Amino acid sequence: MKRQFGLIGFPLTHSFSRKFFTDKFLNEKIEAEYLNFEIKNISDLVHLIKNHPNLEGINVTIPYKELVIPYLDQIDDSAAQIKAVNTIKILRSGRKISLYGYNTDIHGFEQSIKPILQQQHHKALVLGTGGASKAVLKALDNLGIEAIKVSRNPEDKGEISYDDLDQDVMTNYKVIVNTTPIGTYPNTEGYPAIPFEYITSSHLLFDLVYNPEITTFLRLGQEKGATIKNGLEMLHLQALAAWGIWNRI
Repeated sequence: MKRQFGLIGFPLTHSFSRKFFTDKFLNEKIEAEYLNFEIKNISDLVHLIKNHPNLEGINVTIPYKELVIPYLDQIDDSAAQIKAVNTIKILRSGRKISLYGYNTDIHGFEQSIKPILQQQHHKALVLGTGGASKAVLKALDNLGIEAIKVSRNPEDKGEISYDDLDQDVMTNYKVIVNTTPIGTYPNTEGYPAIPFEYITSSHLLFDLVYNPEITTFLRLGQEKGATIKNGLEMLHLQALAAWGIWNRI
């Protein structure tokens, strides 16, 4: 019987996770399969796990990185600190099922953006307030980069609105990270409403979206001479970290 792993989220048409793991299992001759589980409600997770007795691990994507936490028996320190989980390890002992939560997005983003940071990249705007943004904020803090969240409807003290993005802000914050799903396939024309007229060659634009390869957000930044990077390498790095967790005794 093959080992099983998978991804929960809704929708999942944009995700490359299944292809990444399927290729990995094939190339490394690992007897396992990776399945997509499009669930419309996080409560469906309970039945999903019970109905797949060989399922050992799950990745979590939009919109469940925060909503999944109440269903877990334990989460590690980093995931607890940011209140977002993207990796679940499933342990079974007889009829007892235990779910352990982790966040490998922190590692994936940190290692992906680190090589392209330059001296002027010491302040960042993080677009979005969901589970992915929390991982990005933690990673930026680890790198010593001051960051502020940008939201359509600011609620917390540490958030600003898109209307606040004037020339002064854009000049001071030269790293801009899109953690929203805006621009994801198949709705590729959309992009976060930042004032691109203030983007320069000293800016760095990072989009967690990787499908399409160059989103409209990245293209508009590239046209201004900015350094750009999508989230594909981050996906691979966090996936490898998840694989390590699933195979750790």
